[in-house]
Amino acid sequence: MGLNVSNSQIAQELDLCVSDAHHMTTVLRNGVVDRKPEVILDGEVEFDEVYIVAGHKGHPEALKKSGSSTEKKKA
Repeated sequence: MGLNVSNSQIAQELDLCVSDAHHMTTVLRNGVVDRKPEVILDGEVEFDEVYIVAGHKGHPEALKKSGSSTEKKKA
């Protein structure tokens, strides 16, 4: 799984049917997620690059509702 191989490739390599390989990788992935410790941030936290859609607060549908840019130019 760490080598970015598909379930089909795993099944072929291990001489299993694809559904068995899929079940096996699903169980393994869920186990990894279940055992992952919760991240606790402490002290000063710094991050880079924030993507913000100016004026629409991340709601592109607001742009569609407000009309096209050509209508704004006419106004």
